[in-house]
Amino acid sequence: MKNHIITFAVTFYLIFSGDIAVSQGFLKADGKQIVNEKGENVLLRGIGLGGWMLQEPYMFQLSEVAGTQTEIKSKISELIGQKNCDEFYTLFMNNMISEKDIDALKKWGFNSIRLPMHYNLFTLPVDKEPVKDQNSWVETGFKLTDNLLSWCRKNKIYLILDLHTTPGGQGNDRPIADIDTLKPRLWESEANQKKTIALWKKLAERYKDEEWIGGYDLINETNYKLDGNEPLKKLFSEITQEIRIVDKKHIIFIEGNQFANDYTGLTPPWDNNMAYSFHKYWNPTTVETIQKYLDLREKYNVPLWMGESGENNNEWFKAAVNLFESNNIGWSWWTIKKIDSKSSLMTISKPAGYQKIIDYWAGKGPKPSVQEARATFMELAENVKYENCKINNDVLEALFGKK
Repeated sequence: MKNHIITFAVTFYLIFSGDIAVSQGFLKADGKQIVNEKGENVLLRGIGLGGWMLQEPYMFQLSEVAGTQTEIKSKISELIGQKNCDEFYTLFMNNMISEKDIDALKKWGFNSIRLPMHYNLFTLPVDKEPVKDQNSWVETGFKLTDNLLSWCRKNKIYLILDLHTTPGGQGNDRPIADIDTLKPRLWESEANQKKTIALWKKLAERYKDEEWIGGYDLINETNYKLDGNEPLKKLFSEITQEIRIVDKKHIIFIEGNQFANDYTGLTPPWDNNMAYSFHKYWNPTTVETIQKYLDLREKYNVPLWMGESGENNNEWFKAAVNLFESNNIGWSWWTIKKIDSKSSLMTISKPAGYQKIIDYWAGKGPKPSVQEARATFMELAENVKYENCKINNDVLEALFGKK
């Protein structure tokens, strides 16, 4: 009974206090809550920008023909030439997420965005560094993030940086981490680990004074056999230490192993401005399924954040959001846009010649001409624009209770 009363009180406060709309200033961990500089509880309602800085094949209906983003790019380059491939990707990156998208997210009720970053937009792979053990910085990722942050700032939306793909890859899921199985993983290479640490320090140096940066989600969905999670704890601790040299203000979000679910060895918290982030897919929307996280919050007096969920039906979405919010857990949905999808916020239309390209790559059809294939990819780069996507109002209604 006591727990039900507390849950009701939290829900009542969140609904009627208006803190979701007025949250301002740097976010921080305060006991079991995430609060703003006024000390007001902030319930994060977010969306992940999947498919932008990292193109997982399934989002573009390419799982049958490519296992990773690198393989997609290679196939496109072989089909239409490197120059045309570069032209497509430049237009795609500029169009996939724009100011119009962020304005719409604000209008719909989102107050946060999780940015899944591919490390190679920010720094070179270890084996391509011109000087061993040094880090070259790539401006592409920083400029894209700067632009996104400016749109978030205008709309008073918190931007949470998520290293979705680490140097070498953080697990065994190839699409998520864009893994080359012929090269050492993150956990097999000290050089990859040092580069990951250096990248986070560079990001923290750049964004240390930005109040609309909501925090740093250090490593997305590690899924690798690590004895007691000791290597994961060690790397997390080293990243935290380097971040804190330059930035003492932003929350650090920690995901467990096994797709953000296993926190063995990752407690107690080692920083006073830290939160634990779990992900939730394809299981019941009952409190029992998140009880271990609630217990972790209670035991260590630390906030929770549900950093990724979705890929289901609207009934499940509605029940999951109710579960999170009734327990004062902010959430970030997955994902913003996919081709011919009913579960994402927006649907990207499949270009007319797109299936012909897939069929060719799958060995089921003739090879399209360079001109034909190039036109198809340039059409895709136009179709990803906000104004050319279909808004899935039923998804919005499931998440927010209204269209």
